[in-house]
Amino acid sequence: MKAQPVHTFARRVIENVEHVILGKRPVIEKLLVAFLCEGHVLIEDVPGVGKTMLARALAASLGCTFRRIQFTPDMLPSDVTGVSIFNQKTQEFEFRPGPIMAEIVLADEINRAPPKTQAALLEAMEERQVTVEGETHRLPRPFLVLATQNPIEYEGTFPLPEAQLDRFMMRLRLGYPDRADEVHILESQRQHHPIEDVRPVVSREEILAAQEAVREVYVDDRIKTYVVDIVRATRRHPSVYLGASPRGSLFLFKGARAWAALQGRTYVLPDDVKAVAVEVLAHRLIMTPEARIQQTLQEDVIREVLGIVPVPGGVGPDAAP
Repeated sequence: MKAQPVHTFARRVIENVEHVILGKRPVIEKLLVAFLCEGHVLIEDVPGVGKTMLARALAASLGCTFRRIQFTPDMLPSDVTGVSIFNQKTQEFEFRPGPIMAEIVLADEINRAPPKTQAALLEAMEERQVTVEGETHRLPRPFLVLATQNPIEYEGTFPLPEAQLDRFMMRLRLGYPDRADEVHILESQRQHHPIEDVRPVVSREEILAAQEAVREVYVDDRIKTYVVDIVRATRRHPSVYLGASPRGSLFLFKGARAWAALQGRTYVLPDDVKAVAVEVLAHRLIMTPEARIQQTLQEDVIREVLGIVPVPGGVGPDAAP
């Protein structure tokens, strides 16, 4: 599967999800980029804007298994990963898989879980496996975690440490729908919820082929240097105490390839890097106390860096092998 079929694959999925999530195509596109890169996504937004419906619609469109984990302060790591239970009939321990063993997992209000449970989820995301009672169990493929957190409610929460935030490929925000879309939402749900009508539009084989095709997208050496220069510039910015990590460079590199494939190209342009830079890098920045007092946003720092770092020229179809 080459880039054009990836473009077709993406269009079919995006249009299907839009039957449920109205007016949010840019967010759906970025979510699909993360899925094609086998990365995970943190959705930070207020309640009621469609975070759960977005995850369900994506899973239904892809034909993937879906599980939702509602995190609470008393949740244990085994509530996520699963447990081994002794079967008296067979006189052996049997593994009872937890909800993390699905292909698309919605980790709802992850900041309500205690740190030990958060760590169990994030370890599964990183290693793509869980270990219970000394036995390792591989997670399915494809595998995507969409974690959500409410940015305005802090009571009874355990904010994710920066080192754990760094494991998410992207941070997305849905935001409120515009006036026309909100009216359309009321009309579309007059009889029943549109999620009930969503059916798979791609096969498992097409999903894996699309993910493989993204890894084959050509990236010129000048683009690789451009990616690294952007990340290094975040480490020197006066408003930033700690800049993006090398993991940020890797995710930006992967995200640019996936974005290029979604545009129907087999090579990456500087604009592809810019298209995903804010969502990939902003949540990795730790701002200085002065910047926090001045309410300088992480997203604004990334946009400023993109305006400063020189853009490489002469990168186009002739540069690709």
